Amino acid sequence: MAVRATVSRFPMEEDVQESSGLPWGITVTPFASKDENGLSPVYGSNGDLLPRCENCYAYFNTYCELDQWAWNCSLCGTLNGLDSQTIARYSHPQSCAEMMSSFIDLELPMEGSDEEMMQACPVYVAAVDLSSSEEFLELTKSALQAALEALAPGSLFGLATFSHKMGLYDVQGPIPVVKNVFIRPDMEGTLPIELEDVMPLLQFLAPVETCKDRITAALDTLRPTTSWERTTGAGQELDGVLMGGRGFGVAMEALIKYLGSEYGITFALARVFAFISGPPDYGAGQLDTRRYGEQYASKGEDADRALLPEQTPFYKDLASVAVQAGVCVDIFAVTNEYTDLASLKFLSIESGGALFLYSNTDDSTLPQDMYRMLSRPYAFGCILRLRTSSEFKPGHSYGHFFPDPQYENVQHIICCDSFATYAYDFDFTSATGFSRYASEQPVLQIAFQYTVIVPPEELSSPRLDSANRSKHLLKRRLRIRTLQFGTARNMNELYDNVDCEVVLSILVHKVILASLEEGVREGRMLLHDWLVILTAQYNDTSKIVQFKNGGSLAAQVDVAFSQCPQLQPLPRLVFALLRNPLLRFHEEGVHPDYRIYLQCLFSALEPSSLHRAIYPVLTSYSTPDKQAYPRHSLSRAALLTSDSPIFFLDAFTNLIVFYSSTADPALPFPPPQDCLLRSTINKLKQERSITPKLTFIRGGQDDASAFENYLIEEQHVDGSGFASVMGFVSFLEDVTQSVLEYMK
Repeated sequence: MAVRATVSRFPMEEDVQESSGLPWGITVTPFASKDENGLSPVYGSNGDLLPRCENCYAYFNTYCELDQWAWNCSLCGTLNGLDSQTIARYSHPQSCAEMMSSFIDLELPMEGSDEEMMQACPVYVAAVDLSSSEEFLELTKSALQAALEALAPGSLFGLATFSHKMGLYDVQGPIPVVKNVFIRPDMEGTLPIELEDVMPLLQFLAPVETCKDRITAALDTLRPTTSWERTTGAGQELDGVLMGGRGFGVAMEALIKYLGSEYGITFALARVFAFISGPPDYGAGQLDTRRYGEQYASKGEDADRALLPEQTPFYKDLASVAVQAGVCVDIFAVTNEYTDLASLKFLSIESGGALFLYSNTDDSTLPQDMYRMLSRPYAFGCILRLRTSSEFKPGHSYGHFFPDPQYENVQHIICCDSFATYAYDFDFTSATGFSRYASEQPVLQIAFQYTVIVPPEELSSPRLDSANRSKHLLKRRLRIRTLQFGTARNMNELYDNVDCEVVLSILVHKVILASLEEGVREGRMLLHDWLVILTAQYNDTSKIVQFKNGGSLAAQVDVAFSQCPQLQPLPRLVFALLRNPLLRFHEEGVHPDYRIYLQCLFSALEPSSLHRAIYPVLTSYSTPDKQAYPRHSLSRAALLTSDSPIFFLDAFTNLIVFYSSTADPALPFPPPQDCLLRSTINKLKQERSITPKLTFIRGGQDDASAFENYLIEEQHVDGSGFASVMGFVSFLEDVTQSVLEYMK
């Protein structure tokens, strides 16, 4: 569980926090196997016996004062008694995880009988769009072949298809058999027959290790529905427009209901992989893509505001049904046409799944992403709870979870991998703030309760008989992290303890929220104004700008935070975020689906990855085996002033190796597999949540635009509603003028 704060020393009181201009909050990566310093939790058992505070329900931890019979809660100060059993356990502190570390992971007893615990087969279902092209299906087949290699023995797999009809494959017989049922075309349409009546679920779900070859054979039979099939079977005119045949909504609704019948019996979590090549345009859940077009020019509407909200609650409601059925949906959209991911995204992110977008089939990393996603461990049925000491409280929470309807500051996460990150910001509960006594420092505690599926080979329990040795076991665990923070005595001390990457994370969450509610223009203004206020407060605190006779010199404004190294990256990060497609305008050619994809991606990234995605890391090498300089600014000037022949750019989703046009022709191109640069690239690829695309470019010979587009510091920041500016230097001049206006 990695936890990072915007400031490592908390503001002493509300006035200091508000005057600083800094967001105050944390990011949490609950299922990360180690903390932010690379330390693992202390593992233990008997999580149900861990003492809890009678007042605030916090868990006992190493920051609590303990005597022979009682303990003081480190969060609220309440004195709590200990029962005789706990007193006996705590007389041997080395046998109790909670006495050894403030970061612990304890096993909890499972509810239900041992036999129920055994019935925990991992279930995976692929739903493939046949209203597509041969190229799309070839890519999907490759992705599912990769998935079959990644799935653990004992997993069950089902193959379904959808178009104007829905197909279920039985791969447990000698040859694969498909049974189809037609989808009704109307907006309220459902299937005329229950899927259980088409094919019993346990006939549909096949064991991977014995049926892999037949699943592969079934994949080979997939063909796109012909235009003739679609027009005769599905052709339906609605307001003079010929409807297609992609009954995605009906198929998903039927599949979730189908799987839900075995929830808690055959499986504890079923994952559905939905492969889609365009917008749902048939049956219930169909989307009207005509809203993406020239209508905004004629109506004078703000396209950036109109295309961000969903046009129907169908998929949001379906996500709730999926959660109740124990089904998590991952959506893989391979398309460059408008698919309205603003509506579809809820089915994935609110059911615990992920949303992937690939603009074409040629260089798609879908098979690699599929293998990577299924190879890493994941937790499900998770509950995340944040508690704080009494002087402050959580404000907003951000991330792909949903709040508990009954309890405050409790979030439910359906499915969580080791990369998934969430954020909180804080508010003071009173104007007095924190005590000045070191013994009463701010404390926060994060409890993460989760379930994992343990494969048979990892079980060594003598209770298992031979019949159960091939089955998976569910384990419920409780991970707890308690942190104590110092306080900053003044503003300068607060600025000296800033973590810019976490500040960026909180800012990205806030501007995404503002964009969704008020439009992209509002999100940009929020970000620009925030930097102006921070710069003004810093200059005021540092006593840099002095107003004389109602005026001041612009040259006096320190817009580069020269006296505070911790704040210095922020202007570049804000400039880069304004240049990012997340906040660029519709008329600049930003596809609305790509913007939605970035919102979903960025709001789940941990701070270091997000930093790379917003402001890529540019490194130079003198040879493929020798690094020259670890970090350059993203400008052509940096390239021209560097003598290095090789540059490596890490933009999180893209990795680019660029050989300058003046590089020695004797340098090997591309870099050999056994060099330092290649090993760096391979290490980065291994550590990513998604597969970055790797490109090699030779300056002067290849098209270098893919690399040069990342050199943003000489580029425009236009259409922001502020004066048009050119490049990073002019951006700083604009901020300077805005600061002077603000401080007058």
